[in-house]
Amino acid sequence: MAAAGAGAGAAALAAFVQDFVAGQQDGRAAEVAAGVKDGSWTVLQLVEALGSCLENTDPRTRGRGIQLLSQALLQCYSLLQEKEVLHLVLFYENRLQDHHLVIPSVLQGLRALSMCEVLSPGLAVSVLKAIFQEVHVQSLLQLDRHTVYSIITNFMGTREEELKGLGADFTFGFIQVMDGEKDPRNLLVAFQIVRDLIAKNYALGPFVEELFEVTSCYFPIDFTPPPNDPHGIQREDLILSLRAVLASTPQFAEFLLPLLIEKMDSDLQSAKLDSLQTLTACCAIYGQKELQEFLPSLWSSLRREVFQTASEKVEAECLAALHALSACLSRSVLSSDTEDLLDSFLSSILQDCRHHLCEPDMKLVWPSAKLLQAAAGASLRAYHRVTRSVLPLLLEQYTKHPQSSQRRTILEMLLGFLELQQKWGHVEEDESSLLSLQAPICSVVFSALTDPSVQLQLVGIRALTVLGSLQGFLSPSNLELVVDHLIRLALHEEDSQSSEAAMEAAGSLAPIYPKFFSGRMVPRLEEELRSEWEEESSHDHCSLQQRCLQALAAVSTHTSIVRETVPVLLQHLRKVQKGSEARNAQDVVSVCQSLHRLALQCQQDAEGCWYYHQTVVPCLLGMSVQAATQESTHPLLGKALLEEEVLAAMVPVISAATTHLSPELAAQSVSHVVPLFLDGEVSFLPQNSFPCSFQPFEDGECLEAQRRLVALLMAFVCSLPRNVAIPQQERLLQELLALSCSCNCPFTATTAAKCFAGLVNKHPAGQQLDEILQLAVNRMEPGLVEGPHRTQALTLLLWVTKALVLRYHPLSAHLTDKLLGLLGDMELGPAAADGFSLLMAESPDVLHKGCHADVRIMFRQRFFTDNVPKLVQGFHGASPDVKANYLKGLSHVLNHLPKPVLVTELPTLLSLLLEALSCSDRVVQLSTLSCLQPLLLEAPQIMSLHVDTLVTKFLSLTSSPTMAVRIAALRCAHALTSLPTTVLLPYKARVIRALAKPLDDKKRLVRKEAVAARGEWFLLGSPGR
Repeated sequence: MAAAGAGAGAAALAAFVQDFVAGQQDGRAAEVAAGVKDGSWTVLQLVEALGSCLENTDPRTRGRGIQLLSQALLQCYSLLQEKEVLHLVLFYENRLQDHHLVIPSVLQGLRALSMCEVLSPGLAVSVLKAIFQEVHVQSLLQLDRHTVYSIITNFMGTREEELKGLGADFTFGFIQVMDGEKDPRNLLVAFQIVRDLIAKNYALGPFVEELFEVTSCYFPIDFTPPPNDPHGIQREDLILSLRAVLASTPQFAEFLLPLLIEKMDSDLQSAKLDSLQTLTACCAIYGQKELQEFLPSLWSSLRREVFQTASEKVEAECLAALHALSACLSRSVLSSDTEDLLDSFLSSILQDCRHHLCEPDMKLVWPSAKLLQAAAGASLRAYHRVTRSVLPLLLEQYTKHPQSSQRRTILEMLLGFLELQQKWGHVEEDESSLLSLQAPICSVVFSALTDPSVQLQLVGIRALTVLGSLQGFLSPSNLELVVDHLIRLALHEEDSQSSEAAMEAAGSLAPIYPKFFSGRMVPRLEEELRSEWEEESSHDHCSLQQRCLQALAAVSTHTSIVRETVPVLLQHLRKVQKGSEARNAQDVVSVCQSLHRLALQCQQDAEGCWYYHQTVVPCLLGMSVQAATQESTHPLLGKALLEEEVLAAMVPVISAATTHLSPELAAQSVSHVVPLFLDGEVSFLPQNSFPCSFQPFEDGECLEAQRRLVALLMAFVCSLPRNVAIPQQERLLQELLALSCSCNCPFTATTAAKCFAGLVNKHPAGQQLDEILQLAVNRMEPGLVEGPHRTQALTLLLWVTKALVLRYHPLSAHLTDKLLGLLGDMELGPAAADGFSLLMAESPDVLHKGCHADVRIMFRQRFFTDNVPKLVQGFHGASPDVKANYLKGLSHVLNHLPKPVLVTELPTLLSLLLEALSCSDRVVQLSTLSCLQPLLLEAPQIMSLHVDTLVTKFLSLTSSPTMAVRIAALRCAHALTSLPTTVLLPYKARVIRALAKPLDDKKRLVRKEAVAARGEWFLLGSPGR
């Protein structure tokens, strides 16, 4: 039976062989390979079955036979025994002398054998010798040449020591294989082989120049991939691969550097850039010896390019190459009898550039400064050598030239050299030319700070910041002057640019010198603030007070200073909040803005963040509760702290103070704040004697002021980390729900709804959440149908829907359908349509990632997919009175959708967007225009099909009574010019005539857009466009 089975197997194999060789059925190869792999027959049996084919006189038949064997080996090479591999290698080597039609299949077989782990020692060398000797590789097709490279790569990976035994013969053999290669797919592999030859120390022998020539002939790479190239090889891939070869060994230096110098002089920018980048790469491995002969020529080429080029890219690469050269020479270890090449190289740079620094109005001053800075920045030794010569010259030139513009140029150059010193940090006394010039440098910088020119002041402030960052450079007396100058500029300089820059500088230097700033600057600012408050109110006083507040926040960049400035700001807040005039409200807002900036600066410092939180949050809550309870007992007094704009300004302060708390500290804080609102527990507040109890969730008209403070509760609880448990959370949610549905004050109702939504978004999934949501739905649905609180019910619906949409909660679909139904409501429809913007936009105070909300990726795309078809369907079925609501909702959704997603859906939605432009609602017009403008740039082919309608609508809207709509329409008219020129030319004259009118618009911003748009239309169809 076994014999019969074997016979049947042999017969089947013979049939497969016959089908493949004679019948040209390529699919049989896979079946034969599968049979060998699963043991149905052995490789020996396959060779025997192929016997007559392999000995056939027709080369095509022999080729098909070897092809079948090779394809089988590629599938099962790992199953071969050592003896089988030996015989197969000898067989294939012999066949390399066969007819050229057979060679491709032979090479495929050798590739399979090159991957065998059981290859006997010596066989790899034998195979490669045979290939080098018998095969003219460059006469083969691309795929077959690639096979040869794969064989070499496989052997280099597994038989390195054997190949190295060939010595330079292996290198020479590979050079012959590669010589003349043109296909980019093969070049990438060939370049990798050369890199490995060099990196793994294969013997190059006398063939260094030949190896260089066979690779450098491709430099610089000039390759443009064909359109729709399936291989995905880019020009950049070849450039980087070749660069890695050329910059892989100093042995190439004597051949490569002349080539690079020659290509630097090329007219092609790409050749210049490639040469410069290759030079930079080479400097990482070259030494003094390789560069010495070519330094004058290299410097000459680099200098010429920087002095003459109009290309920023070329200039940047030249400076990078010069930096690399200087770094390379700096690394060279000097012996007593060798010339210091770095010194002589820098001397030639100084000789060619130094004199240009004396001409601050000449065009070569900046190129010279950049060259000197590039060389100096390479090492501390180079820096000292250059600055010893340049800094005294610049200081002298500053004194010589009285004009502010020239002084600014000189100081900017000086600043460039000072910034380089920052690399090495501490200024060393023994070597630094900076310390010897401390007095004149400080004198120049301080004089710039007192100059009338704002631009010179700004450079002076930057220089001051850099000097302050150099530890050990500024003396205590200089530091006192620095602080005094910064105070003067921050508070009393007329130009706001200088004032803001001085505050930024104070913030940068304060962590380095906290004692100087807390001991000198903070008391001065506090004194100014107090004196300004006590004097009579005027615009100048308000402005100075504003600057004091901003400066106090700006300088609070160190924990010790925060402990000084926070009490000052809170003390000032207590003063200004007494009263109800507009000025008091604005003053409170200003203090809150400073407190917010300070909170953001504290967030990354755990100690400072907790100090800020436990100091500021109770204080704000205490003052607000005091004002609210006084309002409850004396309603006629009026309090600035209860103004909506003031409470809105406090929200980001409390939020920023809470988001970065650790869970432990946040839990400690929440245990005080929530009982304050639910139970009136005021014991933790700094001043806790109030005229009446604090009950914001109780009924009663006299408690309206207290209910407003729910905004502060929202800021706190909605900013807590998700893993912080909120005490009495279910009760709190019920109170917020009741308040949001029943409160007559829109501000309070909205903040209660936002707070409820923020908590629901973070609430863990489960029965408790389902019950709360069901309760909310039961309150909302009747409220939306009728009654005095329909608007409040809609607000709650919007915020709860947003909370659930963000976290992909199943109920979000039901609530969204409810919202879609309201678009047909005559009373609530417009507000419901605007609500789609709320659902899609980023919310500034709750429900965003910064306050730890549960925001899933691509929620906007999901919302679009689920609801836009319903919006479109609703629009088509709606009565004319409410169609605009559907268009507005659609426009809001599309306007917030990522543009790549929108482009794919554009064909089905464009007709509706065009209809939206005819809607009289200004919000719809603006939202639709904002949506269409990027689409004109990203999908010109689709948009060009509707060009007639687009031109008509855009030109019509340039006369809109709303400025924002006119601007958006002009931007769209401008974007139209990105459509194909042939489509636009029939409209050119009409558009140019129509755009003449907005040129005389009463608003400057409209005129600016009209000029830009009309200019593009004028140039339409011009040569070179």
